[in-house]
Amino acid sequence: MTKEFRGFVAVNDVSLSVRRGTIHALIGPNGAGKTTCFNLLTHFLTPTRGRIAFKGRDITGSKPADIARLGLVRSFQISAVFPHLTVLENVRIALQRRRGGSFDFWRSERALDAFNGRALELIDAVGLGPFSSTVAVELPYGRKRALEIATTLALDPEMMLLDEPTAGMAHEDVDRISALIRQVAANRTILMVEHNLSVVENLSHTITVLSRGEVLAEGDYATVSRNPQVIEAYLGSGHA
Repeated sequence: MTKEFRGFVAVNDVSLSVRRGTIHALIGPNGAGKTTCFNLLTHFLTPTRGRIAFKGRDITGSKPADIARLGLVRSFQISAVFPHLTVLENVRIALQRRRGGSFDFWRSERALDAFNGRALELIDAVGLGPFSSTVAVELPYGRKRALEIATTLALDPEMMLLDEPTAGMAHEDVDRISALIRQVAANRTILMVEHNLSVVENLSHTITVLSRGEVLAEGDYATVSRNPQVIEAYLGSGHA
């Protein structure tokens, strides 16, 4: 994939292959092009050049909503939940997609209550059972990220793209979300952008390192962490 912005090349000929059933990390210094790659894969941005395939199907040019319906679902750097709805209501909205209609906001609450059972299962699965009636804006940051993962799971994805899932978290929240990612990856494929290298080391099967919009190295953690170019890219950008 290549993405240019008025002459500036943000992503330059990046080839990325993610194996089914693995956790694949996309890492690199700030400005390396990681989130731009995510935006290209889910078509929030259109590639200047290149093709994107999911499960053998060319999805280049597809709408983001259509890509999500195929089972390729992403989260964002900033927690994307409805702040003034409860945890249960947030997850239930994601489940309503299965109805296939556009007028669920006008249906009776009794009709929507049919989704409560599955919503509570997902809420329990991400450790938010005691918070099901809590308004999302009142949740600590780490719990909001768990809620976002629950809403993503409600879309029944085959592949999840997680954009900096542990960013800005305290240590205990990092441990909780890392365990959750490992749990939900049991029967799914995960591609994640992550700056916390201990999380990358503990979770990832394969790591692709980007620098200045290009692939610098790829392999397991032991391989890429010893790569002189990777060390230089991080040290040169103020990263240890």
